[in-house]
Amino acid sequence: MSNSVLVAVDGSDGGTRALRYASERAKLNGAKLIVAYVIEWSPYSFNTPEENAERHMRREQEIERAEASVVEPAAAFLKAEDIEHETVVTHGQPPETLLKLANKHGVQQIVVGRRGQSAIKNLLFGSVAGNLIQTSPVPVVVVP
Repeated sequence: MSNSVLVAVDGSDGGTRALRYASERAKLNGAKLIVAYVIEWSPYSFNTPEENAERHMRREQEIERAEASVVEPAAAFLKAEDIEHETVVTHGQPPETLLKLANKHGVQQIVVGRRGQSAIKNLLFGSVAGNLIQTSPVPVVVVP
């Protein structure tokens, strides 16, 4: 395991608090932060080639929007704080994708906000934080 922490951001207040918490801990421990934004994306597709081309274009636009509006400001904040970091924007189911990223980067822990952008869905299907707590092989810090 490396001295790194995966922090999930999504543009919400909870994501911002998670980033600030993780940055404070990174300063104390000299940890590297892996800042991840996961765009929810269904793997199921029964589309025509034209629909797949349109879907791919939408996917690329979503990545550009996420980078510009959430990830680049987070990276600028961490750079100003002189914290080593790396950013990742990807598509997938958030809990599973975050666990794959945690494994890939060999992180020591995962930091997430208690509530992200999809509060109604979380009430029905469970939150990303709740899923991570139940399935993560590394500690999960849930920031209120």
